[in-house]
Amino acid sequence: MGGMGQAHDFGGDDDGGLEETSAASAFMSKLGMRYVHYKDVAAPHTGARWGATAFLFLIYCIRVYSIHGWYIVTYGLGIYVLNLGIGFLSPAADPASDGTVLPTSGSDEFKPFVRKLPEFKFWHAATRAIVVAFCMTFFSIFNIPVFWPILVCYFIALFIMTMRRQIQHMIKHKYVPFTMGKKVFKGKKDSPSE
Repeated sequence: MGGMGQAHDFGGDDDGGLEETSAASAFMSKLGMRYVHYKDVAAPHTGARWGATAFLFLIYCIRVYSIHGWYIVTYGLGIYVLNLGIGFLSPAADPASDGTVLPTSGSDEFKPFVRKLPEFKFWHAATRAIVVAFCMTFFSIFNIPVFWPILVCYFIALFIMTMRRQIQHMIKHKYVPFTMGKKVFKGKKDSPSE
């Protein structure tokens, strides 16, 4: 008879879908859990996180300057971080496409600014990109010869055009992606009693 409807016995060792993990996969799982733990510990320390990222970027810049190469890697890093920055400055719901409007007066309903890319994810992706770019400087395959002043000029032009478009979008839809702290309301001053 054919193969339809036949039951197969694979030795009766049904483990319920659980597989034994190898030492390598157990190590990687433990390493992943530790990585997530350190990310969670770092989450509330915004200033320290960005300071560490700036320090990593400074080390990366010193390395690229001292070895005189890997400019295309640096250019790719710059474009990637610029793209992350645009996501950070953009609202999650684009007012141009879905018609939502942020409040413009005190009588409007409060709608907080929700970013397309939250600050923590921006920091994490930028830091990871710097570490990856730094590691790439140890492999000569990524040292593609280019005339770096052209890349700098192109990056500056791209940055200016992108930021101009982003600022025009902010002005058109009347939103500011930064908060300057919580508003403090002052009550009536007490009249001196005599």
